[in-house]
Amino acid sequence: MKNPFKAFDNFFINLINKQMRNPFFDFLFYHITNIGGAISLITITALLIFFGKGKYKVLGIKIAFALILSGIIVQILKRIFTRSRPYWILKNLNTYGIDLRDYSFPSGHSAASFAVAVIIALNFPKISIIVIVLALLIAISRIYLAVHYPTDVAAGIIIGIVSSLLVNYKLYPLINLYIKNKL
Repeated sequence: MKNPFKAFDNFFINLINKQMRNPFFDFLFYHITNIGGAISLITITALLIFFGKGKYKVLGIKIAFALILSGIIVQILKRIFTRSRPYWILKNLNTYGIDLRDYSFPSGHSAASFAVAVIIALNFPKISIIVIVLALLIAISRIYLAVHYPTDVAAGIIIGIVSSLLVNYKLYPLINLYIKNKL
């Protein structure tokens, strides 16, 4: 099947990975991408769950469920679509020494970052702009570092948002109700 988004992906990966390249972005995106990685997000979530009190503990639990749900969806889709990473296909991309072996679609970092950001934004609206901008920078970093196409990132963002909405408004209230009924 031919990719209907090929021109879109190629235009934006060229714009973000090649034309925007400069020392500041090299440093920023290379380091900010790690905030959306498993180690950072699991550490933050565990700290909230095990050391948080009240609404912070609840936040950690919601984040954990959103990360699990988005992670499952991402892994299923990666195995279904088996899309090659951009630097496996396109020539002359700036890869910054990153060499991943799994598939590209959808972006797990983008899904996880938006899953966390949206849960935080829903529960702490005063900092919503900060967490959404941070998640967006993490998502852009995935294109800048040439590990994902823009459509991989867009799909990851959608997965993260939908996972968070489902957890916050459907799944967590059911779990909370179940726990109250059992006690």
